[in-house]
Amino acid sequence: MCGIVGYVGARPALDVVVEGLARLEYRGYDSAGVAVLADGELATAKRAGKLVNLREALAEEPPPAGTLGMGHTRWATHGAPNDRNAHPHLDCSGRVAVIHNGIIENFAALRSELEEGGHKLNSDTDTEAVAHLLEDELKRGGDLAAAMRRVCGRLEGAFTLVAVHTGDPDLVVGARRNSPLVVGVGDGENFLASDVAAFIAHTRDAIELGQDQVVELRRDGVTVTDFDGRPAEVKEYHVDWDVSAAEKGGYDYFMLKEIAEQPRAVADTLLGRIGADGRLSLDEMRITDQELREVDKIIIVACGTSYHAGLIAKYAIEHWAGLPCEVELASEFRYRDPILSRSTLVIAISQSGETMDALMAVRHARQQHAKLLGICNVNGSTLPRECDGVLYTHAGPEIAVASTKAFLTQLVAVYLIALYIAQVRGTKWGDEVFAMIQLLERMPEKVDKVLETMEPVRELARSLANERSVLFLGRHVGFPVALEGALKLKELAYMHAEGFAAGELKHGPIALIEEGLPVIVVVPPRARDVLHDKIVSNIQEIRARGARTIVIAEEGDESVAPYADTLISVPAVPTLLQPLVTTVPLQVFACELATAKGHDVDQPRNLAKSVTVE
Repeated sequence: MCGIVGYVGARPALDVVVEGLARLEYRGYDSAGVAVLADGELATAKRAGKLVNLREALAEEPPPAGTLGMGHTRWATHGAPNDRNAHPHLDCSGRVAVIHNGIIENFAALRSELEEGGHKLNSDTDTEAVAHLLEDELKRGGDLAAAMRRVCGRLEGAFTLVAVHTGDPDLVVGARRNSPLVVGVGDGENFLASDVAAFIAHTRDAIELGQDQVVELRRDGVTVTDFDGRPAEVKEYHVDWDVSAAEKGGYDYFMLKEIAEQPRAVADTLLGRIGADGRLSLDEMRITDQELREVDKIIIVACGTSYHAGLIAKYAIEHWAGLPCEVELASEFRYRDPILSRSTLVIAISQSGETMDALMAVRHARQQHAKLLGICNVNGSTLPRECDGVLYTHAGPEIAVASTKAFLTQLVAVYLIALYIAQVRGTKWGDEVFAMIQLLERMPEKVDKVLETMEPVRELARSLANERSVLFLGRHVGFPVALEGALKLKELAYMHAEGFAAGELKHGPIALIEEGLPVIVVVPPRARDVLHDKIVSNIQEIRARGARTIVIAEEGDESVAPYADTLISVPAVPTLLQPLVTTVPLQVFACELATAKGHDVDQPRNLAKSVTVE
């Protein structure tokens, strides 16, 4: 959840670290801090609030120049977001500095032990205990890496740790368990970060760190061991996007840029999916056709926006592949004793691949011998490594906390998986699968067309900036779209928003309707005659009770126009693919309304991009 950067090389470390933190601020912005090792001394600076506060402090009192350093942007878990609790944290001697992402679950017992041993801890964080534990271990002998391995053996929970020590002036040590950490490999310099975006300006060569590993970073090399000190195998890879992809590109917000990038992201996720034999082919599937034929149930686990992608996947999988499909909130999955077997396929969806709830759900499914397939946007993250197979989305870096292009590419991914399973199991002929892929390949231009017609949606959003509540209604795949629209408004505008299945309206939610209440309705295509007519009736019901009806319907659907106070038209597409075009106006609406309220849409309050703790 927090942003971490470490550096050793020949450049001024402070410049590299602060630049990296700027690209990671989306991961945490309650406070920020840096540590630089220069002339055998550690210099630190940290400030509550956003990175700009730290920049101002550094400008007023620059630390000594050094070529080894680390930095941190915090999303608070233990302790209030203030200067005292900001990272880095030091030991009693001021010779060890530590930064941390995650939660150390047994920190209270460790803290008590340290205080009884004479240590004085100055913060309320779980992190500070690690600095003092390292201090004790270093007194027992060995270097910082050996001390880190011994300390990690005592820690419970999920953590990424990075530490430096004045006794090892050319060494940065990192460790990870259930929390992201990646190495950037340079020429005479090396980097550590919680996300490759931190060092992409300097190198695009990276190393995946596995579970329970410690990395020693020196300017002339990288050494990786497990927690027992044994050499560990690592996987090197090349990042296929550059620094320009992590910049705003002239937009006021990353979210605006990422909304505009959706046609390209959808197209990129579809590239290379048809093999030389004309059949659908998925990269790194690693689950055999025979194993897929043996599957008798699919369970999708995900959180937040990814969960809504999973809900849409259920419709596609059951319709095309003919398999029963359940969709679970990953945070609830393992606590209800789900029934899994070797013939169960669990699909986990996570943009970052580091969502702790999803990872724990996957590990539980692994224990029950289920087959595991991941959908992820980040090469080298934990989720793909822990699944039997993976389908990578190709959205590129998504910096804004509220997901947009990652969601649309997740939809493409679940459509591809549903079609692939249908192809393998023979529930769809090859030409039927190919025809649907051709329809998917036309979706980027459809999304682009939606984006070209969004100015009325922006005007509408500005006019509703003072509303207290907005409701969303949908049927079929429009119901998850309604849920996603409501979530975006909650995340960005900090206002009450709820999504409902329109058929449930008369079972309670209609009591919320009052004069002037904005209600956004996602109308199924006219091809779904029964559902279309039913939702038109729902629109009439709420309009009769005073609601302000905002209707999203396909072009040429004149039957809804008489009942729409505002009509938003989207291109006509097949029913199952409609979320790719109906979601976009809801993203634009939420972004514009939040902007009109004066909110930072890239960094909504209390949220972080990747939830790496339970």
